[in-house]
Amino acid sequence: MSESGTPVHILGAGPGGLATAAALRERGIGAVVLERTDAVGSSWRNHYDRLRLHTARTHSALPGLPIPRAYGRWVARDDVVRYLERYAAHHRIEVATGVEVHRLERSDSAEVPDSAEFPDGAGAPEGAGAPEGAQWVLHANGGRRLTAPAVVVATGYNHTPHLPSWPGRDSFTGELLHASRYRSPAPYAGRDVLVVGVGNTGAEIAADLAEGGAGRVRIAVRTPPHILRRSMLGWPSQRSAILCRRLPVRLVDRMAAQLTKLSMPDLAPYGLPRAEAGLYTRARQGSIPVLDAGLVDAVRQGKVEPVAAVESFEDGKVLLADGETISPEVVVAATGYRRGLEDLVGHLGVLDSRGLPRVHGRRTHPAAPALYFTGFTNPLSGNLRELALDARRIAKAVARAAR
Repeated sequence: MSESGTPVHILGAGPGGLATAAALRERGIGAVVLERTDAVGSSWRNHYDRLRLHTARTHSALPGLPIPRAYGRWVARDDVVRYLERYAAHHRIEVATGVEVHRLERSDSAEVPDSAEFPDGAGAPEGAGAPEGAQWVLHANGGRRLTAPAVVVATGYNHTPHLPSWPGRDSFTGELLHASRYRSPAPYAGRDVLVVGVGNTGAEIAADLAEGGAGRVRIAVRTPPHILRRSMLGWPSQRSAILCRRLPVRLVDRMAAQLTKLSMPDLAPYGLPRAEAGLYTRARQGSIPVLDAGLVDAVRQGKVEPVAAVESFEDGKVLLADGETISPEVVVAATGYRRGLEDLVGHLGVLDSRGLPRVHGRRTHPAAPALYFTGFTNPLSGNLRELALDARRIAKAVARAAR
């Protein structure tokens, strides 16, 4: 697996895939990145116009190239795309666009062990590779069959938009779209819009609509979120998250509760109560806090109205969990994404019940040696930061396996 040998194949030319390719190149290991679209950073290109990183520029750079200071502290979407393009060129990363891999298989005939033998979190030791002579076979579009000694799956946490199958959804006569299709508030000026979901995406889209001239904006809330300021007195929330990573969960929950009371107004009188479960407890379950980008002020000013969760659609109307019926013209579903790994690797026994890899980063599953996953966590400390750390760890493990 040297520069002149068969390269490692990386699926996905987002931040995780590019960072891993650069880290491998630094160790003299050839890598080719396979990207299903026509350019790097495709998911970033398709985000809404207003989006900025919620993590600080200094904690968001990938290995080997800082993000330019000119991009500011909170980097805008278009500048993230420019950075990824520059990153690929700077590290001379080989990217094959228009290649979509839909299934991975082992070339050897060894039987894949039952996934029940390997509990979640179990993994082969760092650097453990495939048996000698074994290769991964990548089945791609156009009938192509590629082979590689090692594969890194970096197709992203937000891969496939998820639109809930609400009862009566197809009968809705208004406009229904997933948040992945939302770009700006201009098409919704003067219209009645319901945003479903109060994660970071839903919160920011609701604020964007309120500021951009929508006639009425409501946001449907099933579970009240933790809401934090992006920074306080110049100190980014991300730095606190980094420092708290190894502290006991209960301690962080208590600290976060006190900080929230001191720094954030109580929105309960406006229909958005504080979260009941602890912040770190929720984060460990996959629900990270909302970093405020305008929602709090919009709610306090009455520009965004919190309502109960959506239960169903009926006769062109929306039925809420508290029994209220509303008639928005537009419903924007900020209802998250699926990882979309089942067809690719589901048959290998490496996924848990949520469709997430059982092992991550430098470790590989015993049923799939030399198969690595990056970018499938949602850490408090910042996704880009963790992708950068994972890239170096994976490169080290691949180099050790090659030796």
